[in-house]
Amino acid sequence: MLKIGDFSKLSRISIRMLRHYDEIGLLAPQSTDSFTGYRYYGEDQLPVAGQINALKDMGFGLSAIGEILKSYDNPQKLAEFLRVKQAEVKSEAEETSHRLLLLETAIKRLRKDGTAMSYNVTLKTLPERYVASVRQIIPAYDQEGMLWHILVKETASLNIQDGDPCYTLAIFHDGEYKETDVDVEVQKSVRGSYPNTEHVVFKTEPPVLIASATYKGGYDKIDGVSEAVANWVRDNGYDFNGLSFNIYHVSPHETQNSEEWVTEVCYPVKRK
Repeated sequence: MLKIGDFSKLSRISIRMLRHYDEIGLLAPQSTDSFTGYRYYGEDQLPVAGQINALKDMGFGLSAIGEILKSYDNPQKLAEFLRVKQAEVKSEAEETSHRLLLLETAIKRLRKDGTAMSYNVTLKTLPERYVASVRQIIPAYDQEGMLWHILVKETASLNIQDGDPCYTLAIFHDGEYKETDVDVEVQKSVRGSYPNTEHVVFKTEPPVLIASATYKGGYDKIDGVSEAVANWVRDNGYDFNGLSFNIYHVSPHETQNSEEWVTEVCYPVKRK
């Protein structure tokens, strides 16, 4: 029999942790002195302590270790536990690697341009949504309002219900900047089902993974924000995967004060 202190040294498990293992039923002493309360362990418990240490080193929590120990002598069940943990650790490693890349690219950009973090880029999925859509060639980007006018006018009699959340956005179908005759589509997410009108089409848009940055202020800032998002995409292991678009969270429809407008500049992306 080994005193708890000796067993602690041989097993590389602290006395505090041995007491905790006893409390949770993971590794109980073989005997306890009824008078002093002192714990004693058997030498044959050292292999169990080794198993616990090995599983902890692999990243298993104590509750999982307790379950695994019940099947430790069954290679098939043990392998199943290990494969599940392996997949979990790989996923965590990929997430950690991605975070390190984000930090590295942010630091590099700050060294080049002290304002590089003015627009914070995030990665998210825009969910599937049912939308009212108008797409036309318009004279210039600043004439986008004419498309919204058509959408509002032609759907007024339909009493459409806003989506939840209600996304209002503009998609730029040319794929690159043009001075004139630009192909733009505006969309508003809605609930229900409605017939198409002369210029308004109702359709379901699929979910899309996007890199985006949200800013407050006038539309004159969009070029700078777009550049920040595009740089983030290129720097962080993603490829562009579709047409860029803007989501208007607060627009001229809500206020004429451009300083209060809130716009999200979005690029569909995919992993390289």
